[in-house]
Formats: sequence, C-alpha cells, structure tokens
Amino acid sequence: MITLEMMPPLMFGGLILAMLIGFPVAFTLAAVGLSFGFLSIYLGFFDLNFLQAIPGRIFGSVLSNELLLAIPFFTFMGAVLERCGLAEDMLDSMGQLFGPIRGGLGYSVIIVGFILGAITGTVAAQVIAMALISMPVMIRYGYNMRYITGVLAASGTITQLVPPSLVLIVLADQLGKSVGDMYLGAWGPSVFQILLFAGYTFLLGIIKPDHVPAVPKDARTLTGWALWKKCLMGIIPSAVLIFVVLGTMMMGLATPTEAGAMGAVGAIVLAAIHHKDFSSTGTKVLIAGIIGAGIGTIVGIFFTENLLFKLAFAVTYLAVVWICLEAVRLPDLRDLIKQGYETTMRITCMVTFILIGSTCFSVVFLGVSGGQWLEHMLTSLPGGVWGFLIFINLFIFFLAFFLDFFEIAFIILPMIAPIAQKVLAPVTGPDAALIWFGVMLCVNMQTSFLHPPFGFALFYLRGVAPKEVKSSDIYWGAVPWIGLQAIMVVLVIAFPITVTGLLDKPVDVDLNKVKIEVPQIDLPPLDFGPPKN
Repeated sequence: MITLEMMPPLMFGGLILAMLIGFPVAFTLAAVGLSFGFLSIYLGFFDLNFLQAIPGRIFGSVLSNELLLAIPFFTFMGAVLERCGLAEDMLDSMGQLFGPIRGGLGYSVIIVGFILGAITGTVAAQVIAMALISMPVMIRYGYNMRYITGVLAASGTITQLVPPSLVLIVLADQLGKSVGDMYLGAWGPSVFQILLFAGYTFLLGIIKPDHVPAVPKDARTLTGWALWKKCLMGIIPSAVLIFVVLGTMMMGLATPTEAGAMGAVGAIVLAAIHHKDFSSTGTKVLIAGIIGAGIGTIVGIFFTENLLFKLAFAVTYLAVVWICLEAVRLPDLRDLIKQGYETTMRITCMVTFILIGSTCFSVVFLGVSGGQWLEHMLTSLPGGVWGFLIFINLFIFFLAFFLDFFEIAFIILPMIAPIAQKVLAPVTGPDAALIWFGVMLCVNMQTSFLHPPFGFALFYLRGVAPKEVKSSDIYWGAVPWIGLQAIMVVLVIAFPITVTGLLDKPVDVDLNKVKIEVPQIDLPPLDFGPPKN
C-alpha cells in the first residue's frame, strides 16, 4: 500500500525515469504530475476539486504574468544582434588592440564575450561567432589549443550571468523578486568572473608564455586613431543599448517588459546602422535623432518638461522609425528580422510549455505534502546554512549534467525557494536572501554549458572548429575554466556582499520608538443656543 509519505520521492523518481527515456521535458512534467494526481485521488489523498488549482494557476500566474512577457523581447534582441556582424568587428578591433601583449587575443575574447553577453544574452551564437572569427587567428599565432577552446567556450557562457540575461529574468520570476534587484546582484559576480578569467590568462602568460604568445606588431592592419575609432564604433553603440535596456530599468524609468521592448527596437537600429548599405540619408537622420535625444535629456534634467522637450524626443522617435524602415528595406536585414522572429517564437513556446508542465507537477507535488518532505530533508542537513548551500550547489551542479537551466528553474526552484528564504534570511536579511541565492545558482548553472555529457558550448565549438582541433582538446580545455567558475561559486557563498553590495539597504525601523503625532486643531466653540433665523 502506497502511503502519503512515499508519494514525493516516488514523484521525483518517476520524473527522472521519464526524462531518461528521452520524452520532452514539458510533456514529461505534465504527464508525471497528472498521473500521480489521479493516483492520489484514487488513494484518497485529495479529491478531484484539488486539481482545479492547475488551470487556475496556469491562467492566473503563467499566461497572465507580465514579467515573462520580457522573455520574447530580450530573445528577439539577442537573435538580431548575434547575426548583424557586430561581434566580428569588435573581435577584430579588440584583437588588434590587445594582440601585441602576451595573452592579448585571450583578453580580447574575454572582454568581447562580456560586452556581447550584456547585449545578446544567448550562448550559442556567442560561442559560434567568436570561434569562427578568433580560433583561426589564435591557431595561426601559436596559442595553445586547449587554451583556445577553453577561453572561447567559457567566454561564451558569461552571457548567462551578465544582465540582461534571460536566466536572471526567469530566476527573478520563480523566486518572486524584482528583475532590477536580480540584475544589480549579478553585476558583482559578473565583473569578478571576468577578472578571474583575465587573471588566469595573465598567470598562464607568466608560467607558460609559449601557450599565449604576443602577436607581432607588424601583423596589425590598423594602428593609432584608426584602430581606436574601430574599437569605439563597436563599444559606444553597445554601451548606449546597454543603458537603454538596463539603465532605464535600474533607474526606475521602465519595467523589464518596457526595457525589453526598447532593447528589441534598439537591436534593429544597431543592426541597421552597422550594415554596409546603410544610406547617407539614414546617417543624417541618425545624427538628428542623437541631437534630439541629447537636447531632450538636457532639458528634462535641468528644466521642466516643456514644448522643447517634447519636440526633441519627437525628432528622436521619428529617427528611430525611419531607421527601422531602412532595416526593412535592406533584404539582408529583412531576412535577419524574420529569423529573429522565428527564434523568438520557438524559445517563447518552449518556455511556456515547460511552465505549464511544471505547474501540473508542482501543484500535485505540494498536494501530497512534498513541500514538507523537502523542507524536512534540507533543513536537517548537517552544517546549518553552509551545509544547505553546499548540498544545493552540488545538487544543481550534477543536475545540470542532464537538464537545461529553464528546466532546473521551473522544476526545482519553486520547491526549494521557500526553504532557502527561511534558511538564508539570518545571513543576509529577508529582502536579499533570495537574490543572493538566485545569483549563486546562476553562477553555478553556467557550468552546465561546459561540462560533459551535455556541455552545449563544447558541442557548438566542435561544430565550427577546424578538423585539426581534437575533441579531447575541446573537453580538456574546458576543465580549468569549470574550475574558475567553481571558485566563483565559492566566493559568492563565502562573501554574500559580492551580490548584496549594490542592493538597497533595508530600512531598520524600531516599532517601539515609532510616534504618531496628530496636530491639535483649534475648533470654534459649539453654539448650543436657539436656532437663528
């Protein structure tokens, strides 16, 4: 006879078995959840009315969730930018800028990976683009093959952590926290990770200089102002787009959905002005739009929002519309936008179906007291808070061998988030606990793209690498970088301030000292005399 206490572990076991068979995760979640739901009704654990919570939650919390509407916008932004040629120009200019120093090509790949991560948010295209451009150059100048494959794969996965990462949006939704706070929390680990990668390259240049040789100065095709101009032409538009998306959100000027919409339009504008056939009229309109935005910003900051403010931004909006029409006019960009729509639709549908399936599973799991079973198991671990964090991170690390980050976020996080809030609140405070936890897991889940058997970044690299690059070099090359990411996880656990440092400090109010003072109002004396005619 199956008891109530046996149902939660049986549900987990059934889920793992169904996924090992190879059935799609979204339908596996729904099938396992509904199967155990009907079994629970048969065994009398709850009645059929309990399952009414599933459609209620799907239509109330999933399909009507405005935060999840940001996912297609950010996906479209990344899909357009990853194919518009921006990565190629940035890698070429950065490679020539840093090339003459030891490990310079490695530094350029790391820096461009960080910048692209902040504007695209997609691992696949980033790894493929950087490998196609940088790998032949690094091989030509004698870089160690394992270093080449490792730095290219690891720099592509940075996009998982750098805002505006899709992973962070999903984590914020599942943990019930603000996307802006999640982005603020992720900046510290993002920068530290870049420094770790650059530090490893620097040490390798000292210990084994033949692994990361300098590029001869005569190999550079650009020098002086021409080189700096090409670098700035890639960095400045990217920085503007990053501000439009992230700056407006963090300053409270836009919601994540609004920021994503501006990013999608900004990606089309960036792709258009970067195209070789962008017209001279379009260039003049672009300059007029920039001047209008500058005037409008100055007027808005130092004066009131008057007619000049509205006219200046009207010019900017018209310039954006004109440039978008130019993008539609160019056949290459028209096809690019179409591909962006198709990619966005596929990813959005995948996320939605996984969410629907995970809702079916989680409702039934909670109905059979799975929450209490999981809480008892995790809170009884030895080591208290640190034992909990070590166990969860090891669990997520090994789970990432087989599951994508979407699946981990939608299946596992809703179950452990309440427990994490309860366990971690004494360390960082109740407001920052889940931000710290979410960023920590985001750093951890980066490794899923680098370790076998499903290290997708390694698969992407294998698909575009020349034949002389051995598969063993790709896999062994990733090992030091997995170690660096593991070090980053340890740093985030040991020093929560790396995440919480940029967050708003909670206001500590002593309720015993709160005073409510009501001002005395002098009222005229009441007249109880006879009524006046």
